[in-house]
Amino acid sequence: VFGKDITLILILNNLSSDHKTVKVDMSASTILYTRRAVAEILKATTSVDLGSKQGKHIRVKIPYSYYGKYLTTDKRIQVTALCEVMHMHGVKLLVEKTIILEDTNIIIKIPRRVVVNKAVTLEISYANPLPEPVNRCVLLVTLMNQQVKIHLARLAPRERSKIHFEFTPRRAGPLQLQVDFSCDKFSHVKGFVTIAVAPA
Repeated sequence: VFGKDITLILILNNLSSDHKTVKVDMSASTILYTRRAVAEILKATTSVDLGSKQGKHIRVKIPYSYYGKYLTTDKRIQVTALCEVMHMHGVKLLVEKTIILEDTNIIIKIPRRVVVNKAVTLEISYANPLPEPVNRCVLLVTLMNQQVKIHLARLAPRERSKIHFEFTPRRAGPLQLQVDFSCDKFSHVKGFVTIAVAPA
């Protein structure tokens, strides 16, 4: 989840009965959805001894402080591990994983029954998932082809807050509400809901 430390586990298995030493070069970069690298955020090398038929786990931790300021709106991190079996020339294995960080920021609560030409109040809750405060918070609400921009107070680390939003639907049928939350540390965290509007 965006804002939290990332923990990965690389599992190495020696399928042969010979003892092996494996050198592992690990790296992680923030990337765009096109897979183009933005910034390298982690580089580490380790060596693992594997006995006959033995397996070992390598734990890799990427703290938020490493990736936070380099993450793009795509919220993607590419992790690679180049594993080289020592004393066996040319035996290399490349393991790659793309991590897409999830947002759990926006929660929209709607009343059970929404009726044409009757005012309705929604509850929109939003959060700061980061271990640091955020400023210049803005909520952009899109509904019935109209946008409303709401300026919000700063949020403390890990703080969740909410607003109430009132509107009157003008026709029956499905109505889509979209919410876009931005601040000085991240942008375009989206939430949306389809509201079923009943005839009067």
